[in-house]
Amino acid sequence: MKVSNLYNRNGNKVKNQFVVYDDNNNKFFQSYDSIIVKIENFIDSDKESKIYLDSKYYNYSTTTSKYRNIFLEENTKEIEKKIKDGIYILTNLN
Repeated sequence: MKVSNLYNRNGNKVKNQFVVYDDNNNKFFQSYDSIIVKIENFIDSDKESKIYLDSKYYNYSTTTSKYRNIFLEENTKEIEKKIKDGIYILTNLN
């Protein structure tokens, strides 16, 4: 497992916002003690990646949403559309 700080759009480390890689080719965005996003099969190009958002915390606050958007490289409108279209899956990640 590897953990590093998330970087903001100016290239600075962000306190309490983390990117986590596990040994199963998954990538996570963690805000404080909560997992917000899980990207399954992030590294394995032979498998399709699936993206999960924590149903309770993915839109918890303006700050969480801001850094979630940086992590996913999308805006809130795009993320909400992908949830509605079933591309992103809401689930309990905590």
